[in-house]
Order: sequence, then structure tokens, then C-alpha cells
Amino acid sequence: MRTTAKSNEAATALTRTRYQRLSPWYDQMQAMSEKRFMPWRSRLWSQVQGPQVLEVGVGTGKNMSFYPQGLHITAIDLTPGMLERARKRAADLNLNVDLRLGDAQDLEFPTASFDAVVATFVFCSVPDPVRGLSEIKRVVKPGGQVLLLEHMRAANQIVGALMDILNPLVVRMMGANINRRTVENVQKSGLVLEKVENLGMGGIFKLILARGA
Repeated sequence: MRTTAKSNEAATALTRTRYQRLSPWYDQMQAMSEKRFMPWRSRLWSQVQGPQVLEVGVGTGKNMSFYPQGLHITAIDLTPGMLERARKRAADLNLNVDLRLGDAQDLEFPTASFDAVVATFVFCSVPDPVRGLSEIKRVVKPGGQVLLLEHMRAANQIVGALMDILNPLVVRMMGANINRRTVENVQKSGLVLEKVENLGMGGIFKLILARGA
């Protein structure tokens, strides 16, 4: 069933504005982090099974070089500036990707449309993450893959409390929340949590595999 509660339009518009502002410099800002993230992106995409795959929050297309062959990939992003750069990257890589503007909280696809849904470093920014994950549950086929690469609040009490304190400043500057509890949000959405792999920084970075119910 499609999510019926209305998304927070003001929060969504603010998120779009922040990432539109950052889009011209986003890749340069993330260049150092990408040295760490690229092997994780590769590991995630090596597990994706299709053929129909949705990438939520494609951003500037950082995952594109890891797309497996033989998949039909639809990729959405909330921000026109990010999507413009994703289109250029797809052209440079000679990839046939169906790129569209779209909101994770209100996916414009029929129920059970995709064999797999992928998102990397997205649910730190979605204003209502449980709503977004519930939409993923709706559009993925029963038993289909949901693969997420995310950062989240540290389990360590002191570090977690510090992240809570710093979060409002980080959101204003970068658009991303650093204290999301994404594993719990996956469970709240109704997706079936299958595996959580700690990748680094004391479990702040995780690769999450869930399944459509």
C-alpha cells in the first residue's frame, strides 16, 4: 500500500535548497572521504541482483562506475543540480541510466516495481527517513533486495551524545544528519532486516541488507 501521510513539504524544500547550493562543489568537498567510501560502494554493488534496480539519491552519480552490467537501473535524486552532474557522469561513462527527479518520501512508481533498491549515504538527509524507507518497501518486490550504505549515530554513549550536540550545525552546513538511527528506522519501516555489516569508525558506517516483505 502506498504511504498516505503527507510528507513535510517545508523540510523537503529546505533539503533540496541545501543540496542545490552544494551541488557545484559537492564532489570536491567529498573527495577525501571517497577514498574510504569507494571500496564500500564496490562491495555493495557487487551484491545487487536485478534486473530492475532503483537507486534512490543518485546524487552526482558516484556509484555509476560500480553498476554491474546487465541491469536496468532507474536512478532518482531530489535536487536538479545533483541530477545534472549525474547525467554528465552517465554520458562520460557511456551508461544507459533512467535518471529522474524524485523524492524518496513519495516515490512515483507502482507497488512492487523493482527487484532491488539501493541507496548510499541518503537516509542521513531524507527529512522523514521512516517514510522514505516505507516507500522503498512499497516499490520493491516481496523478497527483493534493499541495500543501504549509511553512516549513523555511534553506539558509544559519549560519542553519540557529542554527535547529537553537533548535529544541528552539521545539518545547516552539509545537509546531512550525523545522528540518525538508520538500522532502527529500517525495522520501523516494515522491511525485513537480514544483515548489518560494520564497516568502520566504531560501527558508525554500516552496510545494511534488508528484504521486501
